[in-house]
Amino acid sequence: MRYLVRARDLPGMRALIERVRKVAEGAALMTETRVSARVVSAVSNLLGNTPLEEAMQRQLDHLGPPPFDDADRRYAAEIQATLTAEDIASAYARAGVPVRKDTPLCDFVLPLGAKGAPMLGSTDVGDVSWVVPTVQARVATHAVGTPGHSWQITAQGKSGQAKKGMVNAAKVMAGVAVDAVADAALIARAKADLKARTEVTPYECPLPADVQPPVQPRPEE
Repeated sequence: MRYLVRARDLPGMRALIERVRKVAEGAALMTETRVSARVVSAVSNLLGNTPLEEAMQRQLDHLGPPPFDDADRRYAAEIQATLTAEDIASAYARAGVPVRKDTPLCDFVLPLGAKGAPMLGSTDVGDVSWVVPTVQARVATHAVGTPGHSWQITAQGKSGQAKKGMVNAAKVMAGVAVDAVADAALIARAKADLKARTEVTPYECPLPADVQPPVQPRPEE
Protein backbone atom coordinates (compact mmCIF):
# COMPACT_ATOMS: atom_id res chain seq x y z
CA MET A 1 0.00 0.00 0.00
CA ARG A 2 1.02 3.61 -0.46
CA TYR A 3 0.61 6.32 2.17
CA LEU A 4 0.87 10.08 1.75
CA VAL A 5 2.13 11.72 4.94
CA ARG A 6 1.45 15.45 5.10
CA ALA A 7 2.54 18.16 7.53
CA ARG A 8 2.87 21.94 7.49
CA ASP A 9 6.67 21.87 7.17
CA LEU A 10 9.55 19.45 6.60
CA PRO A 11 10.57 18.97 10.27
CA GLY A 12 6.96 18.15 11.12
CA MET A 13 6.72 15.77 8.18
CA ARG A 14 9.87 13.89 9.17
CA ALA A 15 8.66 13.46 12.74
CA LEU A 16 5.27 12.25 11.51
CA ILE A 17 6.87 9.76 9.12
CA GLU A 18 8.74 8.19 12.02
CA ARG A 19 5.47 7.76 13.89
CA VAL A 20 3.87 6.15 10.84
CA ARG A 21 6.81 3.75 10.57
CA LYS A 22 6.39 2.78 14.23
CA VAL A 23 2.67 2.18 13.68
CA ALA A 24 3.49 -0.15 10.77
CA GLU A 25 6.16 -1.95 12.80
CA GLY A 26 3.72 -2.35 15.68
CA ALA A 27 1.07 -3.77 13.36
CA ALA A 28 3.63 -6.24 12.03
CA LEU A 29 4.50 -7.38 15.56
CA MET A 30 0.82 -7.78 16.42
CA THR A 31 0.15 -9.94 13.37
CA GLU A 32 3.50 -11.78 13.41
CA THR A 33 4.32 -10.53 9.94
CA ARG A 34 7.09 -8.41 8.45
CA VAL A 35 6.97 -4.90 7.05
CA SER A 36 9.33 -2.96 4.80
CA ALA A 37 9.04 0.62 3.59
CA ARG A 38 10.57 2.82 0.93
CA VAL A 39 10.11 6.43 -0.11
CA VAL A 40 8.92 6.89 -3.70
CA SER A 41 8.15 10.63 -3.74
CA ALA A 42 8.39 13.70 -1.51
CA VAL A 43 7.80 17.45 -1.77
CA SER A 44 8.66 20.40 0.45
CA ASN A 45 6.34 22.99 1.95
CA LEU A 46 5.79 26.16 -0.07
CA LEU A 47 7.73 29.28 0.91
CA GLY A 48 6.11 32.66 0.44
CA ASN A 49 7.82 35.73 -0.99
CA THR A 50 6.51 39.08 0.15
CA PRO A 51 7.88 41.32 -2.67
CA LEU A 52 6.47 39.04 -5.37
CA GLU A 53 3.17 38.65 -3.51
CA GLU A 54 2.85 42.44 -3.35
CA ALA A 55 3.62 42.69 -7.06
CA MET A 56 1.00 40.06 -7.85
CA GLN A 57 -1.58 41.79 -5.65
CA ARG A 58 -1.07 44.99 -7.65
CA GLN A 59 -1.79 43.07 -10.84
CA LEU A 60 -4.87 41.41 -9.34
CA ASP A 61 -6.22 44.76 -8.14
CA HIS A 62 -5.50 46.36 -11.51
CA LEU A 63 -7.10 43.60 -13.58
CA GLY A 64 -9.99 42.81 -11.26
CA PRO A 65 -11.92 39.54 -11.06
CA PRO A 66 -12.61 37.38 -14.13
CA PRO A 67 -15.31 38.85 -16.43
CA PHE A 68 -18.02 36.31 -15.64
CA ASP A 69 -21.31 36.71 -17.52
CA ASP A 70 -24.90 35.72 -16.71
CA ALA A 71 -24.51 32.29 -18.32
CA ASP A 72 -21.49 31.58 -16.11
CA ARG A 73 -23.42 32.62 -13.01
CA ARG A 74 -26.44 30.49 -13.92
CA TYR A 75 -24.33 27.40 -14.41
CA ALA A 76 -22.37 28.06 -11.21
CA ALA A 77 -25.67 28.47 -9.33
CA GLU A 78 -26.80 25.07 -10.62
CA ILE A 79 -23.57 23.54 -9.33
CA GLN A 80 -23.92 25.35 -6.01
CA ALA A 81 -27.37 23.84 -5.59
CA THR A 82 -25.69 20.41 -5.29
CA LEU A 83 -23.37 21.59 -2.50
CA THR A 84 -24.01 21.84 1.22
CA ALA A 85 -24.10 25.02 3.25
CA GLU A 86 -20.95 23.74 4.99
CA ASP A 87 -19.14 23.46 1.63
CA ILE A 88 -19.90 27.09 0.83
CA ALA A 89 -19.12 28.35 4.34
CA SER A 90 -15.77 26.52 4.26
CA ALA A 91 -14.78 28.32 1.06
CA TYR A 92 -15.41 31.70 2.67
CA ALA A 93 -13.60 30.62 5.85
CA ARG A 94 -10.51 29.72 3.82
CA ALA A 95 -10.64 33.17 2.23
CA GLY A 96 -11.16 34.90 5.57
CA VAL A 97 -14.28 36.81 4.52
CA PRO A 98 -17.95 36.59 5.61
CA VAL A 99 -20.34 34.41 3.62
CA ARG A 100 -22.06 36.27 0.78
CA LYS A 101 -25.52 35.19 -0.25
CA ASP A 102 -26.51 34.77 -3.90
CA THR A 103 -22.87 34.78 -5.03
CA PRO A 104 -22.29 31.68 -7.16
CA LEU A 105 -18.90 32.92 -8.42
CA CYS A 106 -16.22 34.92 -6.64
CA ASP A 107 -16.54 38.38 -8.19
CA PHE A 108 -14.12 40.26 -5.95
CA VAL A 109 -10.36 40.34 -5.28
CA LEU A 110 -9.17 39.37 -1.83
CA PRO A 111 -6.78 41.81 -0.15
CA LEU A 112 -3.22 40.69 0.45
CA GLY A 113 -2.84 39.12 3.87
CA ALA A 114 -6.49 38.18 4.33
CA LYS A 115 -6.59 35.96 7.40
CA GLY A 116 -8.38 32.74 6.64
CA ALA A 117 -7.95 29.01 7.11
CA PRO A 118 -5.17 27.97 4.70
CA MET A 119 -5.90 25.44 1.98
CA LEU A 120 -3.51 22.52 2.42
CA GLY A 121 -2.15 20.39 -0.37
CA SER A 122 1.01 18.99 -1.91
CA THR A 123 2.93 20.38 -4.88
CA ASP A 124 6.46 20.11 -6.25
CA VAL A 125 6.36 23.90 -6.64
CA GLY A 126 7.23 23.83 -2.94
CA ASP A 127 10.75 22.65 -3.71
CA VAL A 128 11.11 25.30 -6.41
CA SER A 129 10.18 27.99 -3.87
CA TRP A 130 13.13 27.04 -1.66
CA VAL A 131 15.59 27.63 -4.51
CA VAL A 132 14.21 30.63 -6.43
CA PRO A 133 11.72 33.34 -5.41
CA THR A 134 8.25 31.98 -6.19
CA VAL A 135 4.72 33.35 -6.21
CA GLN A 136 1.41 31.72 -7.12
CA ALA A 137 -2.02 33.07 -7.98
CA ARG A 138 -5.40 31.63 -7.08
CA VAL A 139 -8.15 32.83 -9.38
CA ALA A 140 -11.82 31.86 -9.40
CA THR A 141 -12.61 29.13 -11.93
CA HIS A 142 -15.55 27.31 -10.33
CA ALA A 143 -18.62 27.86 -8.16
CA VAL A 144 -17.94 29.08 -4.64
CA GLY A 145 -17.85 26.08 -2.30
CA THR A 146 -16.87 23.48 -4.90
CA PRO A 147 -14.79 20.81 -3.08
CA GLY A 148 -11.56 19.70 -4.68
CA HIS A 149 -11.44 16.20 -6.20
CA SER A 150 -15.23 16.17 -6.64
CA TRP A 151 -17.52 15.48 -9.59
CA GLN A 152 -18.63 19.12 -9.38
CA ILE A 153 -15.13 20.45 -10.00
CA THR A 154 -14.68 17.98 -12.87
CA ALA A 155 -17.98 19.07 -14.42
CA GLN A 156 -16.82 22.69 -14.46
CA GLY A 157 -13.41 21.95 -15.95
CA LYS A 158 -14.29 23.13 -19.47
CA SER A 159 -16.95 25.65 -18.54
CA GLY A 160 -17.02 29.32 -19.44
CA GLN A 161 -16.09 30.40 -15.93
CA ALA A 162 -13.12 28.02 -15.87
CA LYS A 163 -11.73 29.45 -19.10
CA LYS A 164 -12.27 33.05 -18.00
CA GLY A 165 -10.56 32.37 -14.69
CA MET A 166 -7.64 30.65 -16.42
CA VAL A 167 -7.13 33.56 -18.82
CA ASN A 168 -7.39 36.01 -15.93
CA ALA A 169 -4.69 34.11 -14.03
CA ALA A 170 -2.44 34.05 -17.10
CA LYS A 171 -2.76 37.83 -17.46
CA VAL A 172 -1.88 38.33 -13.80
CA MET A 173 1.18 36.09 -14.13
CA ALA A 174 2.28 37.88 -17.29
CA GLY A 175 1.89 41.25 -15.58
CA VAL A 176 4.13 40.17 -12.71
CA ALA A 177 6.71 38.88 -15.20
CA VAL A 178 6.72 42.23 -17.00
CA ASP A 179 7.18 44.03 -13.67
CA ALA A 180 10.10 41.76 -12.79
CA VAL A 181 11.81 42.29 -16.14
CA ALA A 182 11.35 46.06 -15.95
CA ASP A 183 12.32 46.49 -12.29
CA ALA A 184 15.64 44.97 -11.22
CA ALA A 185 14.99 46.18 -7.68
CA LEU A 186 11.94 43.88 -7.46
CA ILE A 187 14.10 40.86 -8.26
CA ALA A 188 16.69 41.99 -5.72
CA ARG A 189 14.04 42.35 -3.00
CA ALA A 190 12.57 38.95 -3.88
CA LYS A 191 16.00 37.29 -3.64
CA ALA A 192 16.69 39.02 -0.32
CA ASP A 193 13.35 37.78 1.01
CA LEU A 194 14.18 34.20 0.00
CA LYS A 195 17.63 34.44 1.58
CA ALA A 196 16.16 35.66 4.86
CA ARG A 197 13.63 32.82 4.93
CA THR A 198 16.22 30.11 4.24
CA GLU A 199 19.12 31.33 6.38
CA VAL A 200 17.68 29.79 9.55
CA THR A 201 16.39 26.64 7.84
CA PRO A 202 18.35 25.91 4.63
CA TYR A 203 16.79 23.79 1.92
CA GLU A 204 17.18 20.06 2.35
CA CYS A 205 15.69 17.76 -0.27
CA PRO A 206 13.03 15.56 1.36
CA LEU A 207 13.88 12.65 -0.92
CA PRO A 208 16.55 10.23 0.39
CA ALA A 209 19.76 10.38 -1.65
CA ASP A 210 19.38 6.81 -2.91
CA VAL A 211 15.88 7.27 -4.38
CA GLN A 212 15.86 7.14 -8.17
CA PRO A 213 13.01 8.16 -10.51
CA PRO A 214 10.70 5.18 -11.21
CA VAL A 215 11.37 5.36 -14.95
CA GLN A 216 11.52 2.16 -16.90
CA PRO A 217 13.92 2.04 -19.89
CA ARG A 218 12.34 1.67 -23.27
CA PRO A 219 12.62 -1.80 -24.76
CA GLU A 220 14.96 -2.03 -27.71
CA GLU A 221 13.16 -2.16 -31.02
